[in-house]
Amino acid sequence: MEHPTFYRTTEIDGLSIFYREAGPKDAPALLLLHGLPSSSRMFEPLFALLSDRYHLVAPDYPGFGHSDWPDPKNSPTRSLAAPRS
Repeated sequence: MEHPTFYRTTEIDGLSIFYREAGPKDAPALLLLHGLPSSSRMFEPLFALLSDRYHLVAPDYPGFGHSDWPDPKNSPTRSLAAPRS
């Protein structure tokens, strides 16, 4: 029996992070992390196949899917792109 998928958000470091969740809470958990560029939506077929046996959680990374975009001025990757003196 397929369990319904819930669409939720949580706040982490001031950003709203979207995630999908399905399956029994007492079942073994699987954290599904998407590749780049993508979103948690890529796991919809797995949710349909595995939600009866596993507790599935698939977040969207910041700036992807339904999660907030981080402020580029405060992004930790900004320093990686800055020219070196």
